[in-house]
Amino acid sequence: MAQKKKAEKLDEQKKDSKSSAKKSDASAKTDNKSSDKKPSEKKKPSVFSRIAKYFRECKSEIKKIVWPTPKATFRNMGIVLAVLIVVGLFVYGLDTGFVALLGLIMDIGSNA
Repeated sequence: MAQKKKAEKLDEQKKDSKSSAKKSDASAKTDNKSSDKKPSEKKKPSVFSRIAKYFRECKSEIKKIVWPTPKATFRNMGIVLAVLIVVGLFVYGLDTGFVALLGLIMDIGSNA
C-alpha cells in the first residue's frame, strides 16, 4: 500500500510539472506574438486588387461547374411536368371533395 501511495504521488507530481511547463510555454508564446506585431508591416490590399481577386475566383469556380447534357435536361423537365400534373390532380380532387363535403354540411344545417 505504501508503494501505491508513493506511485500516486509521483504521478501527481509529474502531471503538475507538465501542466506548469505547458503554462509557461503558453505565456512565452503569447509574449513572442505581442512583440512580433508591427502595425505598419501588414497592409490591406487595395480595393481594386480585392475586386480583381474576387472575379478571378469566380471564374475558377465557374470552370468547375458540370453542366447537364440536353438529354438530361429534357428528361428532368419531363419528370417535373409529370409531378406537376399529378400534384395538380391531387389538389383538384381534394378541393372538389371538400367543396362537396361543405355543400352537404350547409344543406343539412339549413334544413333543420
